[in-house]
Amino acid sequence: MQNEASNVLNEFRQGSVAAFETLFRVHQRAVYGWILRIVRNPATAEDLTVETFWRIHRAHARFQPLHGFEGWARRIATHAALDFLRTTRLETELPADIPAPPTADPAVSAELRSKTALAFQRLPPKLRIAAILSVVEEQPGKDVAEALGISVAADKLRVFRALRLLRKDLASQGITP
Repeated sequence: MQNEASNVLNEFRQGSVAAFETLFRVHQRAVYGWILRIVRNPATAEDLTVETFWRIHRAHARFQPLHGFEGWARRIATHAALDFLRTTRLETELPADIPAPPTADPAVSAELRSKTALAFQRLPPKLRIAAILSVVEEQPGKDVAEALGISVAADKLRVFRALRLLRKDLASQGITP
């Protein structure tokens, strides 16, 4: 089984369309899920998944089979999502199923979610991705760093900066985080 997977990766690197199709079938769902975590929009995630695999196909000659496909694909997917976030202003809503205190006023909770979503949108894209993946999606720092093509320490720094900017933004809106 391991040898078969290795053969597919080597054939993909050589430009085999059949190997690419095999990798697409095996990894499409994981790539889509990763992108969805970043962009928070199913339709956009579908489009970016196609874009990611197009980029993967074009970059087949740069692929290093010894390093594995998953991390490489995740890094390309992250860059595709980051490119999208840099060029598009998202109107992302936080999920309605975020637990709130039982005594919370629904109008206040809706306003808080709205202001928090706006604060997230105002973050620079690199910081927004790090914060969404690390804090909201609770992805391991190693996975986030690998996908962003940075060190774990750099990821932690981006998350720290994002949280600091979010607190500052929310405080300016009269919300004490």
